[in-house]
Amino acid sequence: MHIKSYGAALTVTGSMHLLTLGGRQLLVDCGLFQGNDETDARNRESFDFDVKGLDGVILTHAHLDHVGRLPLLVRGGYRGPVHCTPPTAALVETVLLDSARLQEDGYRMELRHARRQGREAEVLPPLYEEADVHRTLALLRPDLAFGDTTTVAGVKVTPQRAGHILGSAYLLLESSDGRLLMSGDLGNRESGLQMDFTPPPEVDAVVIETTYANRTHRPWNDTLLEFRDALRSAVREGGKILIPTFAIERAQVILYTLKQLMDAGEVPRIPVFLDSPMATRATNEYFEFGDELIPPVRNALQDGEDPFRPSTLHVVPTSAESQRLNRYDGPAIIMAGNGMMTGGRIQHHLKHHLWKPSTSLISVSYQSPSSLGGRIVTGADHVRIMGEDIAVQAHVHTIGGFSAHADQDDLLAFLGTTGRPHVWLVHGEPEVMDAFVPVLEQRGLKGDLVPDRQDVDLLGPGFPQGRPPGVVLDGVADAARAVGGE
Repeated sequence: MHIKSYGAALTVTGSMHLLTLGGRQLLVDCGLFQGNDETDARNRESFDFDVKGLDGVILTHAHLDHVGRLPLLVRGGYRGPVHCTPPTAALVETVLLDSARLQEDGYRMELRHARRQGREAEVLPPLYEEADVHRTLALLRPDLAFGDTTTVAGVKVTPQRAGHILGSAYLLLESSDGRLLMSGDLGNRESGLQMDFTPPPEVDAVVIETTYANRTHRPWNDTLLEFRDALRSAVREGGKILIPTFAIERAQVILYTLKQLMDAGEVPRIPVFLDSPMATRATNEYFEFGDELIPPVRNALQDGEDPFRPSTLHVVPTSAESQRLNRYDGPAIIMAGNGMMTGGRIQHHLKHHLWKPSTSLISVSYQSPSSLGGRIVTGADHVRIMGEDIAVQAHVHTIGGFSAHADQDDLLAFLGTTGRPHVWLVHGEPEVMDAFVPVLEQRGLKGDLVPDRQDVDLLGPGFPQGRPPGVVLDGVADAARAVGGE
């Protein structure tokens, strides 16, 4: 029972894990690296395994950092099935088509600028195009249902609710080699939208995400009060209120919360602009698969109500209408992607409003330290946006409790029913994972960091102190944890 991770090993992005179980090779997730130029460069690296020799691909959920390299896998020759839950299949279509369009649009824009400077040969083409996405979508097999066992290339696969986003699953994989849990991304048990993860069974080994393995989230009620107070303060400033949001889960949580606060008279009914076509499309899927959601939301959907529509909501479908928002007078909430501010329509709004003291920026998502959002929330005086240096004079609020990721208490609760497995740590900064290893030891569990692109025996002895050879810890990640969560 072996693993070789090509993403989300010693980092929080690009999840892709090659498993060897019962003599078969299965790929769990195939995600895009996101964050900065260094991590983005890894997306262009070729796969150093036999793509055509894979016995199957299984997805845990539809976030881009878990599915964004699937078209590259297909370009490389993979023609087998891609197994997932039905909600994940629906969202993957939205996510990948949006990714391809953004890449193509960005390429055309950069090429125009480069031609004026005589350096068009330096412009890299898109990673993939819409045609690649359509070939990928044809391979999707939405045949995984929570609690039901499906056989994939001779391996028994049982998905269970992970509580992270719509359709998210953790996987129980059973073969002659043993029983393995792949956590994917686990949800925050105080989520404002998703039901809790299902307690897992006893297994031999667990590969678990560790995004917030060194901290606990603020209680949900405290998060609501913090968000309410940030909104009230922002309204008093009289300017735009920018809320960068990921299109799946975070946008829906914020819309639902805004509706609750406005209906209760807790915040003024100012205009809310959802400036994210992807978030608009993703929200539609919540109506079809609402049985995964917490009872108040599920009941509202069953009663024919729209829990994601504040009374002042305006959906912004086109780029032209998005640009017109920059001339809108008076306070207004603008929700736009992406959550880390590394691209998307939010950059246009930041460029036009971040330098104004009347503007408020409310960060409700994880911010990688090296991303634009990370630099802003950690106090940068100036940032570069779309080729211009922009002063940061807006009021910046960070709300960490909206995280859709499990915190340390959630992770320990998840592991609490698994017996005494060997625990392998992925999807986290090295310092965060390293801090989690002694916490596991106190509970009688052996914890090890999964090395990057190195084969590991999941039932083997692991490493001294849980650290693979060559891992250097620098303490950077602790500061990163304070700025929100995906």
